[in-house]
Amino acid sequence: MDRQLKRNTTKRKTSILSYWTLRYFLILCIGFTIIVAGALYWIRTTSIEKGLKTAQLLGLEIAEKVTGAENKLHIPPDLDRLVDKRTKLFNTDNYFCIMVLDNNNQLIYSKPKMTQQDVYNRLSDDLREPRNKKFAGVTVNVTDDDQTLGKVWVMQSKKSIAYNPETMLVVCILFVALILCGWFTIYLLSRKLSRPIRQVAHAAEQIRNGNYEVNLDLNTREREMNELVESFREMSIRLQQLEEWRALSLAGVTHELKTPVTSIKGLVMAVRDDIVSPEEAKEFLDIALKESERMERMVADLLDYNAMSAGSVAVRRERIDLNLLVGEIMYQWKIAYEDKSPEIELHTPSGTLYTIGDALRIQQIIVNLLNNGLQAAASDQAAVFHIRLRAEADNLFVDVQDNGTGITKEDQPKIFERFYRGEIKKRRTRGLGLGLTYSRLLARAQEGDLSLTSSSPEGSLFTLTLPRWSGPEKTEIEPSYRATANA
Repeated sequence: MDRQLKRNTTKRKTSILSYWTLRYFLILCIGFTIIVAGALYWIRTTSIEKGLKTAQLLGLEIAEKVTGAENKLHIPPDLDRLVDKRTKLFNTDNYFCIMVLDNNNQLIYSKPKMTQQDVYNRLSDDLREPRNKKFAGVTVNVTDDDQTLGKVWVMQSKKSIAYNPETMLVVCILFVALILCGWFTIYLLSRKLSRPIRQVAHAAEQIRNGNYEVNLDLNTREREMNELVESFREMSIRLQQLEEWRALSLAGVTHELKTPVTSIKGLVMAVRDDIVSPEEAKEFLDIALKESERMERMVADLLDYNAMSAGSVAVRRERIDLNLLVGEIMYQWKIAYEDKSPEIELHTPSGTLYTIGDALRIQQIIVNLLNNGLQAAASDQAAVFHIRLRAEADNLFVDVQDNGTGITKEDQPKIFERFYRGEIKKRRTRGLGLGLTYSRLLARAQEGDLSLTSSSPEGSLFTLTLPRWSGPEKTEIEPSYRATANA
């Protein structure tokens, strides 16, 4: 139960500007803190080394001054003045001191004034190093004729050597300045990046609410952002077109299905109410039957198209004798429309043409082209078709030429669109405008294509492209085609 409550809890959302600015600021702080810590450590180490070298120079100078005659230490009267002058170069504090000891480690001179006990307190038991690790000191031996007379100690706290107030102030100022500059730069970049994204998100919300007329007037210097904005703009235009097309196609489908239903209803009611004579009643029923058949074909087209779009239509891949298949299709179709006496001529090259595909789907495509050509034929002339098979490289082509009234130039680019029907076809026959769309989908599902090659008032030429079979010649042919050939 607790896990489900946690899963359903909505996380608080934040803007991309706040999100990235805050996180980059924290990263900058951590990064610069590490850099400053390393810099301070290096400054401390370097300052201690330089301070000890300076203290050693002072010790050498004092050692030369206290060297006396007869191998004894001599403290000159002006030593205090010399020490005061030299210590101005040091960052001294209360722990700074200078001690001169003889060979017995007895205090001879000190600055500031100290006692022998103070010497023991400041130095270790063996008097070789400072007792407190917080202090640093250097020792310079006082020698005369290679004989050691004593030693000079210069001691000071490590803190006074390592951390100069001016240096610390400069480091802090630089640290704060770098943090602020980095944060300001990241803020500007994040703001520039988030601005087009916010506008795109606002436009997406408008589209979600049904407003497709969005205005994205953005022209950034970043190529990726321009591509995003341009793609979104094109997507919004396409969605608007699809929405308009959906409304129009839904109205068209409703109209095309409603018309035969209304016609059938009126005819049947006339027969039921005995408004017409028995002979007219039979004629009315025949008309109603034809209208129901047309409506059945429209519903079948719609179902076939939906099934193909959803990918639920299986397309087989078998070797097919295209000459034999097209001949069978022509024979069966001509019998079905024998009352209209269509004429069909088949032109085939010498030799056998094998394709790889689904015979049933190829039949659907060719039959649809023949039906369209039959509908396009003028009322005062018989329909004439020329079907030509040809081969080029790895493809086979089936050209279907009719003698219909043709397709206008305005309609030619749109004939393969869903639910599109030209003005001439709307006046002649009822339908949903899915036949050519479905046929092209079937052709492409077999790695082929369907296209309008040419159209004029003398007729239209459609070309079906299919892949050519390149396997062994002894592969079995479809049994149904072989039986038709024998018949």
